[in-house]
Amino acid sequence: MDVQKTTINALRILSAEAVQKANSGHPGLPLGCAPIAYTLFQNFLKANPKDVKWDNRDRFILSAGHGSALYYSLLHLYGYGLTMDDLKEFRQFGSKTPGHPEYAHTAGIETTTGPLGQGIANAVGMALAEAHLAAKYNRPGFDVVDHYTYAICGDGCLQEGISYEACSFAGTHGLGKLIVLYDDNDITIEGDTDVTFKENIGARFAAQNWQVLHVDLVSSPDDVDALKEAIEKAKANTAKPSIIICRTRIGFGSPLEGSAKSHGAPLGVEGLEKTKQKLGWEYASFECPQEVYDHCAEAANAASAAEVAWKKMMIDYEVAYPELAAAYKSAMAGELPDFDAMEDLYDFDKPMATRQTSAKVLNKLAVKMPALMGGSADLGPSNLTEMKDTDGVKFGHFSADDFSGRNMHFGIREHAMAAMANGMQLHGGLQAYCATFFVFSDYCKPSMRLSALMKLPVVYIMTHDSIGVGEDGATHQPIEQLVMLRSIPGMKVYRPADGKETAAAWVSALSGNEPTTLVLSRQNLPQYENSGKIALKGGYVLEDCEGNPDVLLIGSGSEVELCVKAKAVLAEQGVNARVVSMPCIEEFEKQSDEYKASVLPANVKARVCVEAASPYSWYKYAGDNGEIVAMNTFGASAPAGKLFPHFGFTVENVVEKALASVEKCK
Repeated sequence: MDVQKTTINALRILSAEAVQKANSGHPGLPLGCAPIAYTLFQNFLKANPKDVKWDNRDRFILSAGHGSALYYSLLHLYGYGLTMDDLKEFRQFGSKTPGHPEYAHTAGIETTTGPLGQGIANAVGMALAEAHLAAKYNRPGFDVVDHYTYAICGDGCLQEGISYEACSFAGTHGLGKLIVLYDDNDITIEGDTDVTFKENIGARFAAQNWQVLHVDLVSSPDDVDALKEAIEKAKANTAKPSIIICRTRIGFGSPLEGSAKSHGAPLGVEGLEKTKQKLGWEYASFECPQEVYDHCAEAANAASAAEVAWKKMMIDYEVAYPELAAAYKSAMAGELPDFDAMEDLYDFDKPMATRQTSAKVLNKLAVKMPALMGGSADLGPSNLTEMKDTDGVKFGHFSADDFSGRNMHFGIREHAMAAMANGMQLHGGLQAYCATFFVFSDYCKPSMRLSALMKLPVVYIMTHDSIGVGEDGATHQPIEQLVMLRSIPGMKVYRPADGKETAAAWVSALSGNEPTTLVLSRQNLPQYENSGKIALKGGYVLEDCEGNPDVLLIGSGSEVELCVKAKAVLAEQGVNARVVSMPCIEEFEKQSDEYKASVLPANVKARVCVEAASPYSWYKYAGDNGEIVAMNTFGASAPAGKLFPHFGFTVENVVEKALASVEKCK
């Protein structure tokens, strides 16, 4: 038996059988890509299947996530705990083998992929994290952080704009331990890529400062030696990331070889049988010879030995550099400071924009959290997201010349920035944050959705939160973005009204296991006496009245000030109003029914909800007799002081709406 060839064919056939049994899936990529994946797992990937969370493992990402059947076949053969029965349950409800790879669902999956281009951008974030942590913790003779990041991508990934953004960043920063294996088969769902994608990929990546290598798997389909030589060259060049352009045939060995028909549909019973015959596969359905398992175990054993050697080295590292070793362990464990002991987080004594209060909180946290790392999509001076050197702590800027810097210049790459932040968070050892103008969260949204799907506590700082942006006009004034992000399951959205609420938002963001978006103002806002840690509950009574309230004034962010002022005017007219600040609907909804009722009593039907954005977040709280002061159109170009009155964000209008709601409830 040629065990190498048999193993490659095992990957092909097991994948095709899983797709056929499910009557759903993508057999084309596994059939064409099997020799690439085999060469990587058998000869290079330093990852121990018995300890999938080993810090110093190589990271592998299947960016072309639709080829998940191949991934699961790899995890099965290489001992990650997936059984043959798991492969038979491909794409079935509750199985360990869902349609696309899902992080934290299947052992060995490093990130959730499927939306094309996300995986390659995640890989850039992981390589970035490796480079930074190596610069921070490695010492001569102690390569504590020393591993590669590998990604397999296809034509679809490289057509997506996010891949250009991410790969441009990787080349600019010389992330030389990133290796992308490109399954170049000239086919997408609609047919030959000539109709949409004729560019010279090698020239494109060379222009982005990547090493470009080529392997021809059309003329020689299972040329493992050529693949090994290319990967060795890629590993040897640590000054540049590398792309290995692998010419392949989609659906290799099947009757549909080279056809788009093999991309996203089962081969059919007859087609699968003919594929087995062509590949010389003589085993029963979902059967694989023991020699293949033994062969794959050799790679797993080598990785296990590598982990043992690393752990021995770490013992000596702890002796030689005890403080550094302790810091490394703390970072990898995701340990947090005692936020309750940081009372100065909540100290603000004058009106400030919440982007400014966020900057103050960020810089206080940065001193206490060595793992905090992030930056902005070229808007740092506006987002106020730079960690400033202070108290003897220098933060620096991450660059090709200095990987140790904690401040990031992501460039004007919002989509890749968010995906790279996911990769940084997934790698471990870092708490990632990123920033842009709130209106450009539209560019980040697909990656933000994946943050929520994977339960990654990435912090998204979104400033210039409303029509308060002013003269930049409607293109830069967010309207529907709050509703968009609030609708993502598992995404917390904080829109604080003052500095103390901003501090609470940061503490909430860093304390949870989900992503958080901080939506911050450009304009100054007052500081409130009764705000503070109570904002961790998401909504609370900021100002109350004597006796039972006649009306509830509910707002977020800058519009809380209108509610506070309207309360005073209503009091002069004999109307009792309660002001409720609602910085985070998601956190408020997590509270007990008793608490929520104490803030929003069901018997008080008169209500006014005020937010300079789409009204759709507020109908639940306004009820049948309530009023909503919100934006039902786009904004306009004018100073903020002109825009707020024009669109009805005045004390007078809030008072009028409150009186109208009270009248309706009589």
